[in-house]
Parts: sequence; structure tokens; C-alpha cells
Amino acid sequence: MNAAQTSLSSEDADQLRRLAEARQRMVDQLRRRIVGQEDVIEQVLIALFSGGHCLLVGVPGLAKTLLVQSLSQVLQLQFSRIQFTPDLMPSDITGTEVIQEDRTTGERHFRFIQGPVFANIVLADEINRTPPKTQAALLEAMQEGQVTAAGQRHALPDPFFVLATQNPIEQEGTYPLPEAQLDRFMFDVRIRYMSEDDELSVVMQTTGDESLSIEPVLSADDLKLFVHTVRRIPVAEPVARYATRLARLSRPVGELSGQGSLPPAVAEVAQRVSRFVQWGAGPRGSQYLVLGAKARAALAGRALVEREDIRAVAKPVLRHRIRMSFAARAEGLTTDTLIDELLDALDQYEMNETDGSGLEKVFRSSDAG
Repeated sequence: MNAAQTSLSSEDADQLRRLAEARQRMVDQLRRRIVGQEDVIEQVLIALFSGGHCLLVGVPGLAKTLLVQSLSQVLQLQFSRIQFTPDLMPSDITGTEVIQEDRTTGERHFRFIQGPVFANIVLADEINRTPPKTQAALLEAMQEGQVTAAGQRHALPDPFFVLATQNPIEQEGTYPLPEAQLDRFMFDVRIRYMSEDDELSVVMQTTGDESLSIEPVLSADDLKLFVHTVRRIPVAEPVARYATRLARLSRPVGELSGQGSLPPAVAEVAQRVSRFVQWGAGPRGSQYLVLGAKARAALAGRALVEREDIRAVAKPVLRHRIRMSFAARAEGLTTDTLIDELLDALDQYEMNETDGSGLEKVFRSSDAG
């Protein structure tokens, strides 16, 4: 048995088996309403069991809202939907203080009325349609699990997840999310058009009179327990280093390019990063690569995190943390294509690496001592 597996307690091993079984039941229930979109379902489940927030990007009509609503029912979580509009105010999300009068004493006092953000799963629908001031109202909630009103802090329910949607094709009158808020989302999940057979199934399923219901599989307490189990899964240092190298290689650091000692594949992709990337993933990207890989392994019932798990979550973790330059957009280079290049170069590097000499020099940041 692998050392990583033996380091888990018997209780955690039992929890992994329970999680793998629950994952299959959840997928079966979600498939009653969501046709196709297997990758999307997997990525959203990975984010939830990692305790992270998720950004869903896709054109209208691809069941983004239905997916989030169905998830809340499968997990027996309190669900809230916020429709973001240009006139939405921060207090419309977080809540507001109102004056109440005690009829017996005549005394007046302030009472906090909770906003729709006080739920387990919050659907921030079309989040980019509201100004930055209102978008920022979610920042504290997403990072700290609380909101502040009139100087008082109010804790949000636990667990707490924000699943935000964006329409990628209609950008007039929208407000792009600031990088600080984008970085709070663990995953950027892209929802594509479905296949012809899947679309036919949707048409046949949704144009009849039958109402499809789904049954709950887990409770909020179960979800919290599994989130902690995922974090307790050990990860081998070479796998964690692989994730760190991938995130660092996405940064346009000058010393990564033009080094004669670099393997050709790494030198070439480092030059392309310096040319086409304005900035790359920060440390939170490295953290989410490892955490997402742990959750992917756990959902499969594995206590061993592999490089393949890192590769599987690389795009949803990194695509919104890499800012492409104008030159990249002019040449039609997308973040997904660049991430594929980074993975290929890193795999070749690790395959050819023998003694690790020069590694610190290659992957050192420009401000390192």
C-alpha cells in the first residue's frame, strides 16, 4: 500500500468510501435534470467538496441556473438567487439596518435584516451586469464568510458557496470582474453547447408534462465533514511541486526565458509567456491546483493524489488567473491553449529531469533573494 494511503486514519478511509458512493448517487440524481455536461458536473462537485466558489461561464439556455438549483436540492442546502442588474446596491445583497420601535416602551433600535447572501448556496446570476461597488459586496462574504453592516459583523451560514454565472457573448453594458474578485473563485467553468443527441434528449424531456424531481443525497453536515476529509488527504511533495511549477511557469518572469540551460520545450513556452501574458497565476492558483486535485481523487475514492489530478483541474483553476496581452488576442491565442502548452512543456521537463540541478534557478521568481 502507498505511504500516502497508510497515513490516512481508518475513519478517513471510511469517509472516502462514503464520499465516492455519495458522489455517484449525486451524479445519478443530477442527470435526471442535467443532460450531458459531465465535465461541468464533475468540476462543480470538485469545487464544492474543496470548499471553493465557482464561476460558470456559458451562453443562455445551457442549464446553469438549473444545475445550481439542483445541486442545492441534492445536498439539502438553503438556496438563494440574486439577479445582478445595473441598479443593484450592495445592501440589496448583504442586508440592511432598519429602525424598529418597541410598542411597549417607545424605544427605537436598529435591527439587521439579512439579505439574500445569507444562504448556503448563492447563485449570483450574471454577476458582471452590476457595477464594481456592488460586485465588491461579495468579496468579504466569499473570503471571510461574513458581511459587515453598520460596523457589525454578521456570520454567514456554514457551508457557504457562491456560484456566479456570466454570459460570454453579450458584453455591452457589463462590468468585468476585477482581478481581486476573480481570484476568489476557485474554478472558472466553461459550459459549451451540447451534442445533437444530448440536445434532442433535452427537447424530449422538457417539452412534456412530466415534472422531474430529484432526491436529496447528503446534508449540510455531511458536506462539511467531507470538505475536511478532502483537506486531510496527503499529497506527495513531487505532486505539489508539479502544481507549483505549473502556476509559476504561467507568470511572465524575464529570467525564465532565454536561458541556455533550459530544456527547449520549457524555454520556448517561457518565451511565449513573456510575450503573450501580462500576468499569471499567483499563490492562490498553486493552492487551488493541489486542493482541487485532492477533491478529484477523493470523489473517485482515492487517497492518492496524482499528477493527472493536477492536469485535470489546471484549466478551470488557471484560465481566469492568466491575463493575456493584446498581442495574444490579436493572434487568437486563448488561455486554454496556453495552459495546454504549459502542461506539455512541464511534462517534457519532468520526464527528462534526472538530478534536478538548476531547478531553483529556472523556477525562481524575479524578486527572490
